[in-house]
Amino acid sequence: MLPSKVVRHKAGRLVPVLLAGLILAACSSQAPQQTSTVNIQGPAAGKSDYYLQQVQQSSDDSKTDWQLLAIRALLKEGKYPQANDQLSQLPQQLSDVQAQELLLLRAQLQIGQQDFDGAQQRLSQVKPSLLSQDQLKRFYALQIAASQNRPSLALLRAYIAQEPLLNGAEHQSNIDGTWQALTQLSQDQLNSLVINADENTLQGWLDLLNTWHANSQDAQMLKAAIADWKTRYPQNPGAKTLPTQLNQAQNMTPASTSTIALLLPLNGQAQVFANAIQKGFNDAKNGVLTPPSAAPAATDTASAPQPAADHGDGSASSPISAEGVSPAQPQTTATPAQTPAPTAAQPSNAQIKVYDTSSQPIAQLMQQAQQDGATLVVGPLLKNNVESVVNSQTALNVLALNEPEQIQNHPNICYFALSPEDEARDAAHHIYEQGKRQPLLLVPRSSYGDRITNAFAQEWQKLGGSTVQQQRIGNAAELKQGINSGAGIALSGTPVTVQQPQSPGVSIAGLTIPAPQSSTPAPSTENSGGGVDAVYIVASQDELQLIKPMIAMRTSSRNNIALYASSRSAQAGAGPDFRLEMDGLQFSDIPLLSGTNNALMQQAAKSFNNDYSLVRLYAMGLDAWTLANHFNQMRQSPGYAIDGNTGKLSADANCVINRKLTWNQYRQGQIVPAQ
Repeated sequence: MLPSKVVRHKAGRLVPVLLAGLILAACSSQAPQQTSTVNIQGPAAGKSDYYLQQVQQSSDDSKTDWQLLAIRALLKEGKYPQANDQLSQLPQQLSDVQAQELLLLRAQLQIGQQDFDGAQQRLSQVKPSLLSQDQLKRFYALQIAASQNRPSLALLRAYIAQEPLLNGAEHQSNIDGTWQALTQLSQDQLNSLVINADENTLQGWLDLLNTWHANSQDAQMLKAAIADWKTRYPQNPGAKTLPTQLNQAQNMTPASTSTIALLLPLNGQAQVFANAIQKGFNDAKNGVLTPPSAAPAATDTASAPQPAADHGDGSASSPISAEGVSPAQPQTTATPAQTPAPTAAQPSNAQIKVYDTSSQPIAQLMQQAQQDGATLVVGPLLKNNVESVVNSQTALNVLALNEPEQIQNHPNICYFALSPEDEARDAAHHIYEQGKRQPLLLVPRSSYGDRITNAFAQEWQKLGGSTVQQQRIGNAAELKQGINSGAGIALSGTPVTVQQPQSPGVSIAGLTIPAPQSSTPAPSTENSGGGVDAVYIVASQDELQLIKPMIAMRTSSRNNIALYASSRSAQAGAGPDFRLEMDGLQFSDIPLLSGTNNALMQQAAKSFNNDYSLVRLYAMGLDAWTLANHFNQMRQSPGYAIDGNTGKLSADANCVINRKLTWNQYRQGQIVPAQ
């Protein structure tokens, strides 16, 4: 037996060991609880105030995690300055998990501040293999948000990768987003897509897009084609959850066109324009639309029909443009457009009743049309009459042939107009798609020039472009004085001030990115420094003949500055000398006057004594008939498009019909498609 002194001595040595063991056990039992509380890789449902309080109360071991959660909450609440302040207080040394979370948070902040290019660069540094499922869902949502809904292969891949991580409404939103990105791809993008051999899901989506394009005109054919597609791609997410648009399209009942009320001004200054539209509408109804005939690769315009006269300069003094419809200029015949015109149509049995808007108040005409059994209204043409119809709260479907000053979104109204703003917006898209980033507008000193400038600049900024420069030009007499004095035209101007509505922010797959709370303009995604790389010219042919050499007087021939012109400067019969002088310049045109259907164009030109301004309105009448017969598709199906005679037609959320025009180019004395 050991002496009691020895026992007490050993017990005394054991007490510290036991205490240490108890402390360690207590710490280890608390560790999982703390880890589950501070989990930066999982959802964060708390408010920023709570997380910030935890930051103040936490030790160094968990403080950084609480800070990261606080930053997430601040970003969700749109408190960007506070989030940025917390980001600056993070320690330099972070774990791999913390570093990945920080990349996601910094990218989310950049998107909130509308620095989309910076966000994309930040996201390229993320390592998806190190992310949790919740982080992966946020990662792909950030990629989608940073794309600004601009269709691309990268955007499609982000949607496809995110889809398995979602459920319920978020999953349907992903499917619809994937479909929207697909339908917005341009034909050039589709032709250049290169996908990997193992991208079966993406291949299935592309095949569904082809199915839609081939059968979208007939709901029953579309339904059968989709069923066939599902048997070929049973595992595709779209086969299990069809995009909302396709669901609606295959079950959609076409709008009734049994009795159409055509509202036009049959007397007064606008009568001549109304007659051209009415003829086009009736010809389309009677089956005049035929497949486009083949045309040579380049057309010598010397043999093109000659215009009888140049009708107007596009200013607001013209009777039709005063109501918001731009007078067309005589156009030259060019090569066929890349997209076909509407295919041959059989004559329709629809009953057309024409009402003269210059004879009675528009409210009475609408009431009479409804009493006469009209199922759809096409018109009116004049802007003030369109505003009256919109404000009448009519229950009839209406395809208005103009746009009011303030667009109102009504489920039964679409707006179809040939406006200078429409052409300016299309020019912004075309120039941006060609990689130009610093455009200069040369436009008339008039309200007409103001309208074009504002429309171009607004669309340019929507595309992500920087500030647009403008320079106002005078008439031909003023330009001649400048060229005689050797002054030339310097490619510089003053910035166009554009008041864009504040972005409402985005919410994608549970990730909320509010718009900045500050009124400070968002940083531009483009470099505003440097010189002009593109010039968009709005001028008559005579003015353009002076402007182009005046630009050359002040510009080195080595400068790679692209020149673009509106349809106003493209007239038939310009001759080989003019075409050689304009070498390299691109200009926009409607498809009918670009050779998509030479037989129909020649027939129309003959009907209007080669007055191409009326031919343009005749083409509007043709397209009005086509749009009327696809009213529900245009009104209810985002992404639905028609290859028309005035452009490739599609509708925005308010059912304003947008027109994508044909672009041609003068090259070595000929007119060829713009490259």
